[in-house]
Amino acid sequence: MKFLILTFLCLMSFISPPDFLSKQLQSPRVAKANQEKGKKVDKLLTSKKIDKTHFNLFLRAFKKEEKLEVWAKNLDASNYTLIKTYDFCTSSGKLGPKRRSGDLQIPEGFYKVTTFNPLSTYHLSFKINYPNKSDLHFADKKNPGNDIYIHGECVTIGCIPLGNPNIEELYLLAIRAHNTGGSINVHIFPASLEEKSYQNLKESFKNEPDLLKFWANLKPVYNYFENKKTLPEIGVDSKGFYTVK
Repeated sequence: MKFLILTFLCLMSFISPPDFLSKQLQSPRVAKANQEKGKKVDKLLTSKKIDKTHFNLFLRAFKKEEKLEVWAKNLDASNYTLIKTYDFCTSSGKLGPKRRSGDLQIPEGFYKVTTFNPLSTYHLSFKINYPNKSDLHFADKKNPGNDIYIHGECVTIGCIPLGNPNIEELYLLAIRAHNTGGSINVHIFPASLEEKSYQNLKESFKNEPDLLKFWANLKPVYNYFENKKTLPEIGVDSKGFYTVK
């Protein structure tokens, strides 16, 4: 009996557990999305010269324009390439960061994808790490809010909904990128911070100095990516403000 158990354990040691992508594709919704859109997603990556098995993904959202940009790069490349732009299906709250639970605000700042949910109430979804270190400095100390997702369907109380067809595509892109072991960065801005748009924001919100100070703190990261098409190393100082290293 001991010999049989030992033999079984030895055999098991040579069997690799399913990787993240394989596990995700076992979910009925993800499997159906892959059957219907997998080739389209692969073609999208190939058309931009992105290796579908070794790439990083970066998402950049603009609340005023209600747009979500999808950027990708090969793991051995320096610069990201824009591969797709999705429209928000709907939105909630107003321009400005999220500061407490129930304020209906879509966060603004710099985040990473942390969790994938193939059984989401909103079809498919993945979660970002709000509140981050900066958010915790400024947000309500007892209840800053959480559970911020990019998801399907067309409802929201602070998340970014893309509708079901679009989230299926993006979810497939995201699980492929995540399967490489890299992080998926998500930057959320009040609006495009190119100079004309930024000046319009400053004029429209000239009586809200704290908000303008917050947006001014986001702009160096926006500028860095616009100029270099690569992501800076972002920190948070002792006062809760972002730093670019």
